[in-house]
Amino acid sequence: MGALFLLLFGWAIGKTLARVVRRVLERIGTDKLAERLSSIELFSKLPVKIKPSAAIAKFLYYVLFLISFMAAMDILQLDAVSQMINSVFAYLPKLVSALLVFIIGVVLADFLKRIVHTALASLNIPAASLIANFIFYFLFINVAMITLTQAGIATDFIQDNLSIILGGVVAAFAIGYGYASRPQVANFLAAYYNRGKIQIGSVIEIEGVKGEVVEIDNSSFTISNAQGKVIVPLNKLSTEKYTLFDGIGTGKL
Repeated sequence: MGALFLLLFGWAIGKTLARVVRRVLERIGTDKLAERLSSIELFSKLPVKIKPSAAIAKFLYYVLFLISFMAAMDILQLDAVSQMINSVFAYLPKLVSALLVFIIGVVLADFLKRIVHTALASLNIPAASLIANFIFYFLFINVAMITLTQAGIATDFIQDNLSIILGGVVAAFAIGYGYASRPQVANFLAAYYNRGKIQIGSVIEIEGVKGEVVEIDNSSFTISNAQGKVIVPLNKLSTEKYTLFDGIGTGKL
């Protein structure tokens, strides 16, 4: 009778506290974390949407119910069941910490992905999305390995083989992309060193085109004359002969 009372008491307390905790978490905006995770491409396609407030409330309910269940088993002197539940409780801190590591790691990886994509796109670097996604998934795999280790799951074999695979992929990507991007890299380096040689309003003649410089960006400058506008890569200032004329142009060349 005492065991049954404890079970009913644990069930009632668990339900009540879970309901209160859920309302409090909803009020303080905990569910915004789920919206943040849903904005990540990796999770946006998942068919299941989890609300942190509901998940935490359910977790609290089951913890309280298990405590009352364990107490009931002690009254009934079912030591084997009590020991099993004790083992579950002993593992819970590892599980919770692993979950927190995973969530924080994924959010940070997505944050770095967005920063890299914005920076590369602003420099007009080709395949900015590809590079940003590569960095995200590289970080995600490492976060997943750390999460499994934190959860107490042996990952030595996976890590050893994954390190070899990732090393090969990174090397192949770096060599392939570096080779394919030689013209762009050369242009950016030339742009850095040649930017100060001209300014908006300068009159220049290069590759048979004479006109006034009306725009300069990260990789090119625009010449305007009577025939129209011509966009010239900044690296041409290093590879081609050009003439700068004294004074500021009028835009009517």
